[in-house]
Amino acid sequence: MMEKIRKGDEIVVITGKDKGKRGTVLRRVDDEHVLVEGVNRAKKHVKPNPVKGVAGGIVDKDMPIHISNVALFNPATKKADRVGFKALDDGRKVRVFKSNGELVNA
Repeated sequence: MMEKIRKGDEIVVITGKDKGKRGTVLRRVDDEHVLVEGVNRAKKHVKPNPVKGVAGGIVDKDMPIHISNVALFNPATKKADRVGFKALDDGRKVRVFKSNGELVNA
């Protein structure tokens, strides 16, 4: 199955505490969650571990966000956009923006 949001895509958060923020998808956590750079950050208290060379303290960590709360950023319209699929003449299935029909990452 083809995914509407992939690693490396630029997205916009459309709902939640980080609404309006833009970021790049770092990875897909599972079928319904993505990890986005600089979005949905949480503070994690890290215990020092001299064996691993880890200093203790409070660290900001990116947490997964549900894909229903994000939308792909369309550089042509400079807005968040929905994504659809289209079969090309050569048989390839590609992602297209719903608003203007342009190919994603073309």
